[in-house]
Amino acid sequence: MGLVEKTFGSCDVIIKEGASGKSFFKLLKGKAGVYSNYGKKDQLQLGTIEAGEYFGEMAILEEYPRSATIVAQGAAQVIEIPAKEMKTYFAENPSEVLELMRQLIERISSMTNDYEEAKSLLKEVRNTEDSKKKSLFSKIKKQVNAYQLNKNKITEPSQESLRLALRGVNESGPCNIESFKKGAVIFKEGQVDEHMYILHGGIVGMYENYGKSFSQRIVELMSVSFFGEMGLVYDDPRTATAVAESDGTRVEIISKKGLEALAVACPVKVEMILRNLSYRLRKLNVDFLITCKEITEVYSGKGGEESSEE
Repeated sequence: MGLVEKTFGSCDVIIKEGASGKSFFKLLKGKAGVYSNYGKKDQLQLGTIEAGEYFGEMAILEEYPRSATIVAQGAAQVIEIPAKEMKTYFAENPSEVLELMRQLIERISSMTNDYEEAKSLLKEVRNTEDSKKKSLFSKIKKQVNAYQLNKNKITEPSQESLRLALRGVNESGPCNIESFKKGAVIFKEGQVDEHMYILHGGIVGMYENYGKSFSQRIVELMSVSFFGEMGLVYDDPRTATAVAESDGTRVEIISKKGLEALAVACPVKVEMILRNLSYRLRKLNVDFLITCKEITEVYSGKGGEESSEE
């Protein structure tokens, strides 16, 4: 394999925002900062990468330019993994698939919380009288700043990488498939279930409070869809019930050990799972920024310019 260990000094740039992604990295030692608009007047640190974490994988999974600059904070050592070596890397290190999935899912969870907070604040801004809007600025400053720094990055992610990955999976063929009749429960809200699922045919509905008078379907899934992947990472109870909504609904069930086996036997399927998670994370980020844009516009248009409150 073409893996390369690299060492960086303090403030060295490891990857640069806007550059094309030809590899991804795992931080072995040290820390690294994640920055938007690095080196500019409006530079903002978005987060910190700790030893053991992967970074840069989204650019190669979705073939997008780098979305942030990564800078070493003190001495840092990394492994660089070329994009063309991804399948081989995970085939030779199958336990690392679950680790990268865990990290992506944690980012999705964090971004979901930010998005839900932004939607709640947007509703509050819309329902606040014009004369009182300025008092909200301390609450919405995070969202206003996020939009101002990233307003040129609000571009819907392409599904092309997903389509290519799906084609590869269809050619490889599914394994461990179960067929469900209409109305069958695949997993139940409140129960712990250490599996993820791929819907290969039919329809699956995700419900809150399934079977109760106030039951609500929160999403409908069509093939090919992924669901329940958080069960591979967390031991928390399910937050929804998955129900087959057509006869002959065909679902592939993947356990933690099964995921590692897939990395060896069918790496293209693992790549599709990672692409799917990466796409969801990027889509969430875009939805968050669009909501931040609406907050900024509603606030600025009816409550005064946000810059006057900084």
